[in-house]
Order: sequence, then C-alpha cells, then structure tokens
Amino acid sequence: MNSLIQSKFVRILTLIFAVQTALFYSASRGERAPVAPPLSAFPSAAGSWTLQQEGVIEQAELDVLKSDDIMTRWYTGPEGGANLFIAYFRSQRTGQSPHSPKNCLPGSGWQPSESGRVDISTPAGPIHINRYVVARGDNQSLVYYWYQSQGRVIADEFAAKFYLINDSIRKHRSDTALVRVVVPVAPGGMDRAEKTGQDFVKTFYPVVKNYLPQ
Repeated sequence: MNSLIQSKFVRILTLIFAVQTALFYSASRGERAPVAPPLSAFPSAAGSWTLQQEGVIEQAELDVLKSDDIMTRWYTGPEGGANLFIAYFRSQRTGQSPHSPKNCLPGSGWQPSESGRVDISTPAGPIHINRYVVARGDNQSLVYYWYQSQGRVIADEFAAKFYLINDSIRKHRSDTALVRVVVPVAPGGMDRAEKTGQDFVKTFYPVVKNYLPQ
C-alpha cells in the first residue's frame, strides 16, 4: 500500500515538474534580460573595507559555472579579510544556473561541518542567508551565501526555483546571481570570523543590491 502511495506521489511530482518546465520555456521566449554593469567595475571599497587582491578563477571552473559574468575578490577590513564571489546569470533558459556552494565546495576538497541559516541586519534591511562551515585539513572557513534575484535575497534553493518559474511567467526574466562570502577561520577563532563575516555582509549587501539588476 505504501509503495502504491509513494509511486502515485512520484508521478504527481513528475507531472508538476513537467508542467513547470513547459511554462518556464514558453514564458522565456522573448525574455527581457536587463543590461547589468560588468562585475569588473564593482566598487573596490565600502565602509572600512578595501580591495586587497583580485582573485583568479580557473578555466575549468568557468566552464562548469557558465555564468555571464563572474568576480572573486579579497577585501580587507579592521578585523581581518574576506572573499567576495559573485556569479551573474543573465538568463537561466539555456541551462545556465547557479551551482550551490554546498555542492561546489566539497568538490574542491572542502568538507562541511555545520550548515544552517542566519539573519543579518543591514542598512538596506534584514536578510536571511545561508551559513556554512567547511574544513580542509587544518584549514577552516566560514561561508555565507545567497541568491540575489531581481532585488530579492533567497536562501533556499527550492524557493529560488519557484521564483524562477514565477518571474519567467510574469516578467519574462530569469536573471539571478549567486553571492558568496568566505572568511578564513583562525584556530579557535570562530567568534572573530563570525564578527568579520557579518560586518562584511552588512557593509556590502546594500552595494550588491544596488549593483545587480532589480
């Protein structure tokens, strides 16, 4: 009996997915993708944070991500440093879409030790984002990430898919961006990393919000 119910449930989910996919691709015709400024022109300073170094993204990673624009930078502030990574996708209609750091980081050798969400108050309003702690050997990093989608902050991948379908139908848009902040954790220094990361997000979130299409 349970297998029958489970089989019926799977068929219903498959049907719903098929309908959503059809609506997405039909709504994407004539997509009105906004023109976004190049990420190379992203501000080099905000608040007490200043650009320390432009990062390098390997070609193999670029080939996997297939984003329309991408940036990785190290910034330095009063309490330490943080890496800001942004991958912008002008359209998701042809299979281009953000890859969750929960999938990418383990592929790079980083193993997760904690996973959850956190609320951070910013000058542009409170945001609810992902909090992720990863380790590789003796190195540990605190990761915050979210999807910046047409003025929205989205933490949940399933919610991101819902908005993708909804925006494709209502606005003929499927543009989005993955925003990731990484803070190295010194031995026994999680509290300091947390303080550094949250200060970075508070400072840069309004910049990110105003820079990417809304």
